[in-house]
Amino acid sequence: MTNATAAAEPDLSLSEHAYRSLRDQLIMLEIRPGDAINDSALAASLGIGRTPVREALKRLESDHLVVSYPRRGTFATRVDFTELADISEIRQLLEPLAARRAAQNATAPMRAKFRDLAASIAGSEPGNSDQHDLMRFDIKVHRQIYAAAGNAHLEDVLIRYDNLATRIWCLVLDKIPSVVGHITEHVKLLQAIADGDGELSAGLALEHVTNFEKTIRTAL
Repeated sequence: MTNATAAAEPDLSLSEHAYRSLRDQLIMLEIRPGDAINDSALAASLGIGRTPVREALKRLESDHLVVSYPRRGTFATRVDFTELADISEIRQLLEPLAARRAAQNATAPMRAKFRDLAASIAGSEPGNSDQHDLMRFDIKVHRQIYAAAGNAHLEDVLIRYDNLATRIWCLVLDKIPSVVGHITEHVKLLQAIADGDGELSAGLALEHVTNFEKTIRTAL
């Protein structure tokens, strides 16, 4: 995050800015698994003080994205492929719930936004996009669905597990021919949510998460 980013989101605290920036760097493996994290260097790169960075790192540790050791320091957690089944099990239960709730609870502006997103994906050529850019877009879509579900606790849990799943995906991106199919699956899901079809939305969300796990396993 830069000062320009902070200026663009004035309602967020410096700690929240630091948290979101570092979280996304960790998710996208811009901070590599196992890397040492220097709070002074991070504070300088973000253009803020060390205190907000330290507060952000405490939250990231509870998210299982960093780990701290006495007298050794703080490190980005390693990606453990053996956790894939456990992460997928949770997501297969909760992603359909979020999609169903989003279909039921989304406001009119949210539904319009979902239609626009679906049309944007359907009308674009995602195959021409960078794999990492596509994954960032995937994160954006999922977070908007979670927000539309209208349950802050469910949203918090799903963001945490989607983050962990995305780290696994990013680690094997070079072994996957393309994530285009994964992205285009969003079209029907977003349309179903916009139409208020809870059962179809839940079914498509489950299919999406299940396909994610299958794709990862083919690359391992």
